[in-house]
Parts: sequence; C-alpha cells; structure tokens
Amino acid sequence: MSELPDHQELREDKEPTVVSSTPDYIETQEKTRLLDEIRKYPKLSAYSLGLALAFLLTGYDTVILGTITAVPYFKREFGELYNGSFIIPSSWLSIWSAFGPIGSMAGAAAAGWFQDRLGRRWSLAVSCVVCAVGIAIAFCANLPAEMNSRRGTFLVGRAVQGLGVGGAMAGAQTYLSETVPTTLRGSAMALSPTFMLLGELIGAAVIYGCEHKDSSAAYLIPFGTQWITCLLPFIIAVIMPESPSYLLRKEQYDEAHNAMKKLHGSKKDVTPIVEQLHLSVIQEEHLSAELSYMDCFSSTNRRRTLIVAFAFTVPSLFGVPLLSSASYFMQVVGMSSSLSLVVLIIGIILGLIANGLGVWLMSRFGRRCLMLITLAISTVIWLSMGIAGCWSGNVVIWYTAACMMAVVAVCGMGAWPASFAVSGEASALRLRAKAQGVGVLCYMLSNVVFNLVLPYIYNTDEGDLKGKTGFVYAGLCFIALAVTWLIVPEMKGRTALEIDAMFESNLPTRAFSKWSSAETHVKGDGV
Repeated sequence: MSELPDHQELREDKEPTVVSSTPDYIETQEKTRLLDEIRKYPKLSAYSLGLALAFLLTGYDTVILGTITAVPYFKREFGELYNGSFIIPSSWLSIWSAFGPIGSMAGAAAAGWFQDRLGRRWSLAVSCVVCAVGIAIAFCANLPAEMNSRRGTFLVGRAVQGLGVGGAMAGAQTYLSETVPTTLRGSAMALSPTFMLLGELIGAAVIYGCEHKDSSAAYLIPFGTQWITCLLPFIIAVIMPESPSYLLRKEQYDEAHNAMKKLHGSKKDVTPIVEQLHLSVIQEEHLSAELSYMDCFSSTNRRRTLIVAFAFTVPSLFGVPLLSSASYFMQVVGMSSSLSLVVLIIGIILGLIANGLGVWLMSRFGRRCLMLITLAISTVIWLSMGIAGCWSGNVVIWYTAACMMAVVAVCGMGAWPASFAVSGEASALRLRAKAQGVGVLCYMLSNVVFNLVLPYIYNTDEGDLKGKTGFVYAGLCFIALAVTWLIVPEMKGRTALEIDAMFESNLPTRAFSKWSSAETHVKGDGV
C-alpha cells in the first residue's frame, strides 16, 4: 500500500476545505456557458463523450432486439401464422421483451459489487465482453431446427446480452457522476438519453436497410453489427484512467494523482484537487469501513436511494418501453412494415434533436422544473392519443404516430435527460456505485414489468387496445408528475457536500432551491 506523496500531504496548518469527489473543486457556482466549460475541461469532456458510448450500446441493442420482431423474415422463422399473416405470439413476445431487462437487472446489481473491487473501468470492460457473448448466442438462434429451441436460444442470448448492458450502464453512470465537474455534470449526465437515442437511430436505420432481404440476413446483419457497439466502450474502458475517487478509497495515492493528471491535462496543477478529494473520501468513509447495499436504505440514505430509484423509472413511466417497440406497435395499429420503420426513425431523430436541446437546457434550468413541465405536457398528449384510439382509420393511425413522436420530443427536452441528472446527483458519494446499481436495477425492473404486460395490452391476439394504450400511459405520466412534485428536489449547481447537508437536515423537497450553505456552516466549493 503506497503512502500519500509529499505533494499530496494534508496540511494541518490550513483549515481544510472538504469537497466531494466530482472535480470542480475550486470553482464558484456562478452560471457559465456550456461551451466555455467544455473548453475549460477538454479531456474530461472527451472522456464523457467516450463513456456515453456505453449508452449508445444500450440504445442500439434495445432497438435492434425490440424492432427485429417487426422484420417479416424474422417473424417467418420465429413466429407463427395468425389470420393469414405471421406474428410473434404474445407469450414469446412478452418473455423476450422481459428477459433482456431481467438480465440487465442482474448485471446492474453485480456491477455495484464489481466496481468496488475491480474498479470502474475494468467493470465496464468485463460488461462489454459479456454483452458480446450474448450477441453471439442470439446470432446462432436460428440454427436449431425445432421452433421452440430457436425461441429458447434467442431468449438466452437476450438475457446474457442484458447482463452486459446493465453492467455497462451502471459502470458508465458511476464514472461520470464521480469525475465530471459540477458545471458540466447535468449536461454530461444528459448525454445518456442522447446517446441511447443515437444508438436507436443507427439501429433503426440498419433494420430498415435489411428488412426487405428474403433470407436470414434480414436479421443476422443487425445482430452482427451489435458487436461494434460493444467494442467501442470496451476500447474506452481500456484507454481511460481509473476513477481517482476509487483509487483514493483503495489508498492508491500515486495512481490517483496520475489519473487526475490524465483527466485534467498535464499543464494543470492537480495537487490541490487530490488533497481536497482525499479529505472528502476520508469524511465519507469514516462512518463505515465496509459498505453494503443495505446502507443505501439506512437513515437519510433511504430517501436519497428512493429518489435515485424513481429517477431511473421515469423513462418507463412516460413511455420508453412502448416507444422502443414503436415499429411493431404501429403495425398492430394498422401501418405497413416499411412506413412503421420510417415513423420509428423520424421519432428517434426528433428525440435526438430534443435531447441535444435538453443537454443545453440542463445547463440553464433546474431539473425539477424541466421534469414537471414536460411530464405534464406528455400526460395530455397520451390522453389525446387514447381518445383518438376510440375510432379507426388512416387519420387515427397517423395521429397515433404523431403523438408518440411528440412524447419523445417533449420528454427529450426535459424529463428524460433531467431524470438521469437527478439519479447521478441524489446519492451519497460513498454509496454511489451501489446506489447507481440499485437505480439501474429499478430501471430494468420497470422495463421487465412493462415489456411483460404491454404485448398483452395492445397485441391483436390479446387485449387489442391499439391506440387506446394512450390511456394507460396518460395515467402513468400523471403518476410520474405527482411523485416528481412530492419527492424530487432541485439540486442544480449544488456541490455534493451541500447536497449531503440538505439531506442530512431533512430539508423539505421544495425548500432545496432556497437553501444556503451558510445555514449549516458547510465549507467548500466542490462539485
């Protein structure tokens, strides 16, 4: 075990400024322009973009596996005839949709443990390898001659792939929340849904280009391209330095200093940053030498973990599980296969543009405000779609498509990126890896529930609600709106130490925005 180097000695003659482990340690909390902050932290910004590739992997895999069921040749080889056309039975569609998120739940839970032992970067690398293995299994699913064996093999592939995706999401989320400066934190966390949508857009384009092939290449090519999205975050995990916060917790002081140098650039004096980071780690860990998942639900951490868990479920509540299967859903409503893919692509492009605006909005406005406004608008949109679904015809089909695209655009500017920012800010730093694991687990659990239930709601051989599914999501959006009002505080521009103080003082949710650090004599300008 190495000792703290001379240049990192904690000086007792100075009153220490305790900060968190997200490095904006000596910056004031004045409003700054996003581009100015990117220029100020070019290497950190580059690593943030690189880590966002883990979310591109998530989005790409989600749309490939969610939309492949709408490809005619895939339905022919894995489905069955129903009223003269091939469909995927609701039972298999439901279980396929659910097992990916179930695997991701296990991956996210395991990632919390692995990150504290292997480190953030190697946990991410291992997750990418596991995902690649799952893709290989799904790629070979058409080899068995018996239909149920094919479907079962595809199911196993989805589960293993989900395991890797969940681990990669948790690893990237933890690294970003620990290393990105306060002034960039909201925008960096908002990259998550942006890159998910970018992955979905690329995946939808690949599906669209292959769907008319009259051979197994119609779905094998999309499956195979998923290996590329696994390789990219794996390369980033190998190249990037380990989280300085993690290294200091392991008492690897020299390595932490070197990692900080790589993150900030060789010209910046990172010694004060490492000193303050070390003080923060000491303060965080003196309460407990060994942490478990149970610590996430003890004392004031319970409230914080519940906020993280809710923030991760917000995308499911405003409609992401249905939107990711928009192509298949629109075919159920009555749209042709090709047009449904075009609608999916247009919706993703709109969402991508909206999330780009959301990244900027996150640097200007509060998370709570953006979530409340966009969830309220989405509730009205879903309600109108449900009302329109009570009729039939081409106008209703296109109005249903327009409503789904509008929800993506609206939530892309607010609730979607803001929920990721909230999830990255609310947890205590010493519990961040495990809290993010709990959050991703809840995200995947919500996906499991919705993916199991939704096919039975709208598929033609079961509930056959079609456009009236909008009523379901109007109710869910309203619930998300109400819970946001009740429990999600405003944490924009706050250091992690200030957030700790606010939660420890049991501050009411709506009092966070008016709180002053002078009230508790908290020093430090950190994260």
